Amino acid sequence: MLIPREVQDFDTLDFCATINITPEALRKRFADMKDKRLNPGYSTYTPQRLIAQLSVEDYGRLQEKLYRFPGFFIQKRILRQYKHQTAANVLGNIREVSQTDIDRDNYYAPGDYTGDLGVEKSYEPYLRGVKGVEILMRDARGRIQGRYEDGANDIAPIAGRDLRLSLDIKLQQYAESLMVGKRGAVVAIEPSTGEILCMVSMPTYNPALLVGRQRGTNYKMLTQDDSWPLFDRALMAAYPPGSTFKPTQGLIFLEEGIINLSTAYPCSHGYISGGLRVGCHSHGSPLPLKPALQTSCNAFFCWGLKGMIDKRSKYGASDKAFEVWKNHLVSMGYGYKLGVDLPGESRGFIPNAKFYDKFYSKGHWSANTIISVAIGQGEILATPLQIANLSATIANRGYFITPHVVKQIKDTVMSEDAFELRRPTIAAHWYDDIAEGMRMAVTGGTCRRAAIPGIEVCGKTGTAQNPHGPDHSAFMGFAPYHDSKIAVAVYVENGGWGATYGVPIGCLVMEKYLTGTISPEHKAMEEQMLKSSIYYAPAKKK
Repeated sequence: MLIPREVQDFDTLDFCATINITPEALRKRFADMKDKRLNPGYSTYTPQRLIAQLSVEDYGRLQEKLYRFPGFFIQKRILRQYKHQTAANVLGNIREVSQTDIDRDNYYAPGDYTGDLGVEKSYEPYLRGVKGVEILMRDARGRIQGRYEDGANDIAPIAGRDLRLSLDIKLQQYAESLMVGKRGAVVAIEPSTGEILCMVSMPTYNPALLVGRQRGTNYKMLTQDDSWPLFDRALMAAYPPGSTFKPTQGLIFLEEGIINLSTAYPCSHGYISGGLRVGCHSHGSPLPLKPALQTSCNAFFCWGLKGMIDKRSKYGASDKAFEVWKNHLVSMGYGYKLGVDLPGESRGFIPNAKFYDKFYSKGHWSANTIISVAIGQGEILATPLQIANLSATIANRGYFITPHVVKQIKDTVMSEDAFELRRPTIAAHWYDDIAEGMRMAVTGGTCRRAAIPGIEVCGKTGTAQNPHGPDHSAFMGFAPYHDSKIAVAVYVENGGWGATYGVPIGCLVMEKYLTGTISPEHKAMEEQMLKSSIYYAPAKKK
């Protein structure tokens, strides 16, 4: 720092050598400092910043020689330090305020720092505290002569408030290790509270990269990385949910009376209606709801959607039936932001009847026109956070609390609205049947790899078709079956079948959290997930 009026002639070369800067760079810094466009608060009487965030070496050398440079001084500042190189996307980072920030909020002054992404941004008003005020007396030459009225009018600063996060740091680190070499997300929620236990987005980065003098260089490097490490896939990415969407369909069909627990639909290696075919793998046929969840039968849910959307005797028209279907999904947390206490959340996408009226014209579309939405394909998009929240809702047998990562703010009573129970438009008793179908998927269906010794696990696989390359691998589940402690969603881009990556990663995350270790039966699976790598590069257009 320096006070321009107090700076005297000094040895420029000695100064530059001391702080490891070139004379040209020093002259530019002085010019920028005096430029009112870049530094509206410039005054020869007030302290001005010359160089931010000196390295330890530069600081040591300058301390020894500071007496040679009148008018210059070192001002200490607080910088973030990270005990763990994890959860970068959740924590966010801090950056120097821009002029836009200053114009928007008069709390800030040039040189201040503000939260950028993650908790740092969403809880900035709590973390920044309140500035103090110190009134000093200066003589005609601008030199400080002491405190005005012995500081009687000074205002003491108030420190920012500590936040306590819900993240289980060991679980976060473990889930990140399983996702190394992959692109996607893992979200784990405590169903009874809505607290997020881990939120992984891969690829990620070391949060310490965005602290210190190299922040700008490192930030540019991260923004230019084609794997998008700054993009939080857990809450920003909208993916086709695939078969993890099927439990929502079962719930809607039961609630609307389209099916009962005995209703069975045929599957001839898929759904066949007229000239339309939606493929499915081999399994018994016909099947009722629970075995359909167990085997992830595409045909069952396609027939169910057809039975609802085309039921004019109940709804009058396809568009009216579709609006009922869509509104149930919205109540379950799809199609709109859930309201997590982190910035940048995507709403995903659930189309409404007007969306299809626009493309097919009103009255000219039916269930078969949009049949792929029954199995979480087509226009349906969801975030991993929304999928994890559905799992928590089923675990709770019919309610959820808005997912959140901050569980406590020091000396602050948090709003009760943040922890309010949200109940979908589905009767609670239907969730028992869906949970049983998901339990069957683990004991003898598509989720057998999710079985944990001594723990009743419920799960649902998802293999989401991807028009841009290999299918995505997805999984959602919760455990234990009753009084669940963890609900999880896993999404691995280009991972193929849900059972290939989604199921084992979800299983290992649940087992690690519930038991603190990995059973001998799962050591080989763990080793496989830790070492496996997926990198799919789409062909570039010529």
